[in-house]
Amino acid sequence: MTAGYHDSRLAHDPRRNTVWKSLWRYYFSKRIRPDACVLDLGCGYGDFINNVVARRRIALDAWPDFPRHLAPGIEAIVGRLDRLDQIEDGSVDFAFASNLFEHVTQAEFAGVLDALRAKLSTDGSLTILQPNYRYAYREYFDDYTHIQVYSHISLTDFLAAHGYEVTEVKPRFLPLTVKSRLPTWPVLIGLYLALPFKPMGKQMLVRARPVRGGA
Repeated sequence: MTAGYHDSRLAHDPRRNTVWKSLWRYYFSKRIRPDACVLDLGCGYGDFINNVVARRRIALDAWPDFPRHLAPGIEAIVGRLDRLDQIEDGSVDFAFASNLFEHVTQAEFAGVLDALRAKLSTDGSLTILQPNYRYAYREYFDDYTHIQVYSHISLTDFLAAHGYEVTEVKPRFLPLTVKSRLPTWPVLIGLYLALPFKPMGKQMLVRARPVRGGA
Protein backbone atom coordinates (compact mmCIF):
# COMPACT_ATOMS: atom_id res chain seq x y z
CA MET A 1 0.00 0.00 0.00
CA THR A 2 1.15 3.55 -0.65
CA ALA A 3 1.74 5.84 2.31
CA GLY A 4 -1.47 7.84 1.84
CA TYR A 5 -3.79 4.91 1.14
CA HIS A 6 -5.45 5.02 4.56
CA ASP A 7 -6.01 8.76 4.19
CA SER A 8 -7.67 8.53 0.81
CA ARG A 9 -9.03 5.24 -0.52
CA LEU A 10 -9.34 3.52 2.88
CA ALA A 11 -10.08 6.37 5.25
CA HIS A 12 -11.66 5.39 8.55
CA ASP A 13 -15.43 4.99 8.25
CA PRO A 14 -17.60 4.08 11.29
CA ARG A 15 -20.08 2.35 8.99
CA ARG A 16 -17.48 -0.33 8.40
CA ASN A 17 -17.60 -1.41 12.04
CA THR A 18 -21.41 -1.51 11.91
CA VAL A 19 -21.23 -3.86 8.93
CA TRP A 20 -18.68 -6.15 10.57
CA LYS A 21 -20.57 -6.26 13.84
CA SER A 22 -23.61 -7.43 11.89
CA LEU A 23 -21.58 -9.93 9.88
CA TRP A 24 -20.28 -11.38 13.11
CA ARG A 25 -23.75 -11.63 14.61
CA TYR A 26 -25.51 -13.11 11.60
CA TYR A 27 -22.77 -15.14 9.92
CA PHE A 28 -19.34 -15.61 11.42
CA SER A 29 -20.47 -16.30 15.00
CA LYS A 30 -22.11 -19.46 13.64
CA ARG A 31 -18.84 -20.61 12.08
CA ILE A 32 -16.23 -19.72 14.68
CA ARG A 33 -16.14 -21.58 17.98
CA PRO A 34 -15.65 -19.62 21.22
CA ASP A 35 -12.54 -21.71 21.95
CA ALA A 36 -10.97 -21.04 18.54
CA CYS A 37 -7.83 -19.16 17.64
CA VAL A 38 -8.62 -16.61 14.91
CA LEU A 39 -6.05 -14.91 12.67
CA ASP A 40 -6.99 -11.79 10.67
CA LEU A 41 -4.58 -11.32 7.76
CA GLY A 42 -4.27 -7.76 6.48
CA CYS A 43 -6.60 -6.57 9.23
CA GLY A 44 -6.57 -2.84 8.42
CA TYR A 45 -8.61 -1.02 11.06
CA GLY A 46 -9.44 -4.31 12.76
CA ASP A 47 -13.17 -4.14 12.12
CA PHE A 48 -13.46 -7.91 11.68
CA ILE A 49 -11.19 -9.10 14.49
CA ASN A 50 -12.50 -6.50 16.95
CA ASN A 51 -15.95 -8.06 16.69
CA VAL A 52 -14.82 -11.67 16.94
CA VAL A 53 -15.52 -13.55 20.17
CA ALA A 54 -12.89 -16.26 20.52
CA ARG A 55 -10.32 -17.66 22.92
CA ARG A 56 -7.42 -16.07 21.03
CA ARG A 57 -7.41 -13.30 18.43
CA ILE A 58 -4.42 -12.34 16.29
CA ALA A 59 -4.23 -9.43 13.84
CA LEU A 60 -1.51 -9.00 11.23
CA ASP A 61 -0.84 -6.09 8.87
CA ALA A 62 2.11 -4.24 7.38
CA TRP A 63 0.50 -0.88 8.24
CA PRO A 64 2.36 0.29 11.36
CA ASP A 65 -0.57 2.28 12.77
CA PHE A 66 -3.09 -0.54 12.88
CA PRO A 67 -2.46 -1.74 16.49
CA ARG A 68 -3.98 1.44 17.95
CA HIS A 69 -7.30 0.53 16.33
CA LEU A 70 -7.49 -2.91 17.97
CA ALA A 71 -9.68 -3.85 20.91
CA PRO A 72 -7.95 -4.93 24.14
CA GLY A 73 -6.71 -8.52 24.21
CA ILE A 74 -5.92 -8.83 20.50
CA GLU A 75 -2.35 -9.80 19.63
CA ALA A 76 -0.87 -7.47 17.00
CA ILE A 77 1.82 -8.48 14.53
CA VAL A 78 3.21 -5.70 12.34
CA GLY A 79 4.90 -7.18 9.32
CA ARG A 80 4.65 -9.01 6.03
CA LEU A 81 1.76 -11.35 5.38
CA ASP A 82 3.97 -14.39 4.95
CA ARG A 83 6.01 -13.76 8.13
CA LEU A 84 4.07 -15.86 10.62
CA ASP A 85 7.01 -16.89 12.80
CA GLN A 86 5.40 -15.45 15.93
CA ILE A 87 2.47 -17.85 15.58
CA GLU A 88 2.83 -21.44 16.79
CA ASP A 89 2.47 -24.25 14.26
CA GLY A 90 -0.95 -25.90 14.29
CA SER A 91 -2.52 -23.20 16.44
CA VAL A 92 -4.85 -21.28 14.09
CA ASP A 93 -8.38 -22.57 13.67
CA PHE A 94 -9.85 -19.80 11.54
CA ALA A 95 -7.74 -17.58 9.29
CA PHE A 96 -9.46 -14.72 7.54
CA ALA A 97 -8.53 -12.25 4.80
CA SER A 98 -10.86 -9.49 3.65
CA ASN A 99 -10.13 -7.46 0.52
CA LEU A 100 -6.49 -8.44 0.63
CA PHE A 101 -5.24 -10.71 -2.12
CA GLU A 102 -6.26 -8.43 -4.99
CA HIS A 103 -3.61 -6.04 -3.60
CA VAL A 104 -0.65 -8.44 -3.79
CA THR A 105 1.13 -10.40 -6.49
CA GLN A 106 0.35 -14.04 -7.09
CA ALA A 107 3.81 -14.93 -5.81
CA GLU A 108 3.04 -13.12 -2.53
CA PHE A 109 -0.36 -14.80 -2.31
CA ALA A 110 1.26 -18.19 -2.82
CA GLY A 111 3.81 -17.33 -0.11
CA VAL A 112 1.01 -16.58 2.35
CA LEU A 113 -0.69 -19.89 1.56
CA ASP A 114 2.58 -21.74 2.07
CA ALA A 115 3.34 -20.02 5.38
CA LEU A 116 -0.21 -20.42 6.65
CA ARG A 117 -0.31 -24.15 5.97
CA ALA A 118 1.89 -24.96 8.97
CA LYS A 119 0.03 -22.58 11.26
CA LEU A 120 -3.44 -24.00 10.69
CA SER A 121 -4.75 -26.61 13.09
CA THR A 122 -5.94 -30.01 11.90
CA ASP A 123 -9.41 -28.60 11.24
CA GLY A 124 -8.17 -25.10 10.46
CA SER A 125 -9.27 -23.18 7.38
CA LEU A 126 -8.81 -19.93 5.48
CA THR A 127 -11.81 -17.77 4.57
CA ILE A 128 -11.35 -15.14 1.87
CA LEU A 129 -13.73 -12.25 1.24
CA GLN A 130 -12.94 -9.99 -1.71
CA PRO A 131 -14.32 -8.44 -4.90
CA ASN A 132 -15.48 -10.86 -7.56
CA TYR A 133 -14.26 -9.47 -10.86
CA ARG A 134 -17.03 -11.21 -12.75
CA TYR A 135 -19.57 -8.95 -11.04
CA ALA A 136 -17.43 -5.93 -10.07
CA TYR A 137 -15.43 -5.33 -13.24
CA ARG A 138 -16.73 -1.79 -13.71
CA GLU A 139 -15.49 -0.63 -10.30
CA TYR A 140 -12.59 -3.02 -9.78
CA PHE A 141 -9.79 -0.65 -10.70
CA ASP A 142 -11.31 2.38 -9.00
CA ASP A 143 -8.97 1.23 -6.26
CA TYR A 144 -5.55 2.09 -7.65
CA THR A 145 -3.83 -0.55 -5.49
CA HIS A 146 -5.63 -3.48 -7.10
CA ILE A 147 -3.02 -5.41 -9.07
CA GLN A 148 -4.59 -8.87 -9.43
CA VAL A 149 -7.94 -9.97 -10.82
CA TYR A 150 -9.92 -12.91 -9.43
CA SER A 151 -13.35 -14.33 -10.00
CA HIS A 152 -14.81 -17.08 -7.85
CA ILE A 153 -13.59 -19.51 -10.52
CA SER A 154 -9.99 -18.30 -10.77
CA LEU A 155 -9.65 -17.90 -7.00
CA THR A 156 -10.77 -21.47 -6.32
CA ASP A 157 -8.43 -22.74 -9.05
CA PHE A 158 -5.52 -20.76 -7.58
CA LEU A 159 -6.16 -22.22 -4.14
CA ALA A 160 -6.38 -25.75 -5.55
CA ALA A 161 -3.18 -25.26 -7.53
CA HIS A 162 -1.39 -24.36 -4.29
CA GLY A 163 -2.54 -27.32 -2.25
CA TYR A 164 -5.81 -26.13 -0.73
CA GLU A 165 -9.17 -27.87 -0.88
CA VAL A 166 -12.03 -25.42 -1.41
CA THR A 167 -14.97 -26.27 0.85
CA GLU A 168 -17.30 -23.31 0.34
CA VAL A 169 -17.89 -20.81 -2.46
CA LYS A 170 -20.37 -17.93 -2.39
CA PRO A 171 -19.94 -15.95 -5.65
CA ARG A 172 -22.21 -13.15 -4.45
CA PHE A 173 -21.84 -12.70 -0.71
CA LEU A 174 -21.95 -8.92 -0.12
CA PRO A 175 -22.21 -5.61 -1.97
CA LEU A 176 -18.87 -4.18 -3.00
CA THR A 177 -18.29 -1.40 -0.49
CA VAL A 178 -19.75 0.59 2.40
CA LYS A 179 -19.19 3.69 0.27
CA SER A 180 -22.34 2.86 -1.68
CA ARG A 181 -25.70 4.46 -0.92
CA LEU A 182 -27.02 1.23 0.57
CA PRO A 183 -28.00 1.52 4.26
CA THR A 184 -25.88 -0.36 6.80
CA TRP A 185 -28.62 -1.06 9.32
CA PRO A 186 -27.89 -4.33 11.16
CA VAL A 187 -31.35 -5.81 10.60
CA LEU A 188 -31.13 -5.19 6.87
CA ILE A 189 -27.69 -6.81 6.74
CA GLY A 190 -29.10 -9.85 8.52
CA LEU A 191 -31.97 -10.06 6.05
CA TYR A 192 -29.59 -9.65 3.12
CA LEU A 193 -27.39 -12.51 4.31
CA ALA A 194 -30.46 -14.74 4.58
CA LEU A 195 -31.54 -14.12 0.98
CA PRO A 196 -30.98 -17.05 -1.42
CA PHE A 197 -30.06 -14.54 -4.14
CA LYS A 198 -27.93 -11.50 -3.36
CA PRO A 199 -28.91 -8.45 -5.42
CA MET A 200 -25.92 -6.15 -5.97
CA GLY A 201 -23.65 -8.85 -4.52
CA LYS A 202 -20.18 -8.15 -5.90
CA GLN A 203 -17.93 -9.61 -3.20
CA MET A 204 -17.32 -13.34 -3.02
CA LEU A 205 -16.59 -15.56 -0.06
CA VAL A 206 -14.37 -18.62 -0.47
CA ARG A 207 -13.32 -21.01 2.27
CA ALA A 208 -10.51 -23.54 1.89
CA ARG A 209 -8.26 -25.81 3.95
CA PRO A 210 -4.85 -27.30 3.24
CA VAL A 211 -4.75 -30.69 1.60
CA ARG A 212 -2.93 -32.86 4.11
CA GLY A 213 -0.64 -35.75 3.28
CA GLY A 214 1.30 -34.09 0.45
CA ALA A 215 -1.49 -33.99 -2.11
